[in-house]
Formats: sequence, structure tokens, C-alpha cells
Amino acid sequence: MALEDRLAAAMAAAQGGDAAAYRALLRDCLPVIAGMARAQGVRADGIDDVVQDTLLTIHKARATYDPARPFLPWLRAIAQRRAIDVMRRGGRRPREVHDPVAYEAHADHEPVPGQALETRERDRALAQAVAALPPGQREAVEHLAFRERSLAEAAILTGRSKGALKVNLHRALKALRLTLTRDKGEGDV
Repeated sequence: MALEDRLAAAMAAAQGGDAAAYRALLRDCLPVIAGMARAQGVRADGIDDVVQDTLLTIHKARATYDPARPFLPWLRAIAQRRAIDVMRRGGRRPREVHDPVAYEAHADHEPVPGQALETRERDRALAQAVAALPPGQREAVEHLAFRERSLAEAAILTGRSKGALKVNLHRALKALRLTLTRDKGEGDV
């Protein structure tokens, strides 16, 4: 029996209350989730976190799986989201380096002369471009991108649907990209 068929059958049985099938499903998902996490670019020290987070999500969302549909795409969607969560968390935490060669090979993080001015100018241009957006697009950028709120949180705070927020964010990013690349091009002339 193919992996897809075996996992789908185990999930369907688990949804019917078969505890042994559920244990087998979770056990068989371990290497699949780990492989998906590696393919997503998760560092070796984050693979276990992705696996655990994915298994918890499967447990919480198991009732949402439709046995008439393939199992692996459902699992992949969950694993990809958990991998992104782990990579975001890892990016916010400074990592300790214990390798003496890494200290010598790693570039200094000293600011380049004039970099602070360039950063302030870029931040000012971004603030102006965001301020020029229509209100719905500006709210989507502020809540979803700047404050990193979830769609659900932003929907509650703005009174807009999740779909409307997604559309507004997409349009805002497109408008910002056009505005900022056009402004950059004019400054380079």
C-alpha cells in the first residue's frame, strides 16, 4: 500500500475512534514531517520543533481532514505553516556561536559609514508610501506586516473580513513595490 493510501486510511480510522490507527498515523508521519521541514529550509536544530508543532496541530485539527481528499497535501499545508513559525521564532532569537573559526570567518556587524543615513531615508520613504495608501490597504499593512498580527486578530480589530484583509495587503504590497522602485529609480538618475 502506498504511503498516501496508508496515511489516509489511518487518519480515517483514527477519526472513527481507532486509537491504534491514530498512534500508527502519528508514528508514520514523523519522517514525512521531518522531510517536509528540511525541504522548507528549516535548520537541523529546528526540525524537532516543526515535527512536534505539526503533530499538535494534526491532533487539534484532525476533525477538519476530509477522508475523500488526499492526506499528504493536508499534512504538507500544516507542516509548511509550522516550519514557517519555527523559522520566524528562530530568526528573532540570537544564536550563540561556539565555533572559534566562525568568529574569524563571520563578517563584522559594524555599521558602514553613511548606513544610518541611508536606513533613515529608506524608512522615511516607506512611511510616506504607506501613508499614501488608501485606508483599507494602510490598515492591512500596519496590522499584518508591521505589527505581525494574525488575520483573525486584524479582522477583529479592523472589522474587515480575512479575505478583504488579504486582498488589501496584496494590493498594498503591489502599490508599495511600484512606488518604492519608481522613487529609487528617480533617485539614481
